[in-house]
Amino acid sequence: MTAGERLRSYLNLINLSTLMGIAVAKAADCSLQRGPRGLLVAQGYTWPAPKAAGFTLGNVVLLRPAAAHLAANPILMGHEARHSTQYACCLGLPFLPLYGAAALWSLLRTGDPASRNIFERWAGLREGGYSERPLRRRRTR
Repeated sequence: MTAGERLRSYLNLINLSTLMGIAVAKAADCSLQRGPRGLLVAQGYTWPAPKAAGFTLGNVVLLRPAAAHLAANPILMGHEARHSTQYACCLGLPFLPLYGAAALWSLLRTGDPASRNIFERWAGLREGGYSERPLRRRRTR
C-alpha cells in the first residue's frame, strides 16, 4: 500500500464507513478478502439494494455473485478506490446523502443516476462501467 492508501484506510476506519461496510458484508453473508489498493472485497452480496453489480462502503467493495470476477479488474478497482477516497474526503458516512443528491441531480438532468453525478465523474465514468448520457433539453415556456 502507498502512504496515501494507508492514510485513506485509517481515515475510513476512524470515520466508521469501513466498519459499516464490514457490518453490511457480514450481515449479507459475504466472504471478505483483502483486495488491491488497501481495499477489502466482499463477494456474494445479494440484497436487493443497491442494484449495482458492485458498490463501495468506506474501504469495502461489495460485489454481487455474478460480478465476482470484477475483483480482478484493476480498472474497476481503481474506480472503487477513488470512491473510497471520496468517503475519506467527506468524513465518512456524510458521503451517502451527498452521493444520493448527486445521483438524483444526474437522474433529473440526464435520466441516468451516474452521467452527471459528480462523484461518479471524479471516480471515472468509463472505469466504473458507465457511459455518459447527454443532458435533457429544458422545456421553454
